[in-house]
Amino acid sequence: MNVKFIAKSNYLLRKVLNSKDSLDILQDLIESILKIKIEKITLNPYLKQRKNELPTEENFGIADVRILTKENEEMNVGLQFIDGKYVETKLLLYYAQIHTNQLYYKHNKKIAKTTTINFLNQNYYDTFSYHKKIHIKTKKIENEDEEEIILNVIELEKFQPIFLHNLNKEEQWMTYFKGDNQEEVERVKRMNYKINKLDFLIEDYWKNEKME
Repeated sequence: MNVKFIAKSNYLLRKVLNSKDSLDILQDLIESILKIKIEKITLNPYLKQRKNELPTEENFGIADVRILTKENEEMNVGLQFIDGKYVETKLLLYYAQIHTNQLYYKHNKKIAKTTTINFLNQNYYDTFSYHKKIHIKTKKIENEDEEEIILNVIELEKFQPIFLHNLNKEEQWMTYFKGDNQEEVERVKRMNYKINKLDFLIEDYWKNEKME
């Protein structure tokens, strides 16, 4: 993994990405992984507003956003890094947090579909693909439509691009997050302004970090 993310990855990225000035970075990242086009994106201020009320195990994740796609579909998206044991439990706990966070939207409390993007710095599933999309059907409640839990899992150790000089946007982001080839990291920063902007924000954060 990119060494800039080793120390509390979620904490660091939550610090630099939970800002209106960083929404363009989140949009580019989400669009590249979910293969959608976003018309509008807004932050759910849940973590910031309730950080002193949440138990430690719930105060995690990078960002929680509500998006409106070009196809006029509303969706909640959460992003987080996962490591260690109990991966599947962490996946489901985070999904539950993001899905229920909708209650804290002031102007739009409509319940929308939720999906999460989860980055793992370890091999966990017995698959060759680094990007695994998990669909879990939920029990149907009387008079309500059946829902589906959707989890995107990115196993960074498995990412091996075939065409280094023709990377798509998702591959650019994976190259940056994996960070095992500094020459390639610098190249994707030149290719993608949003990646370069995030890298600058991280550098600036570490230069100006203060004890909290």
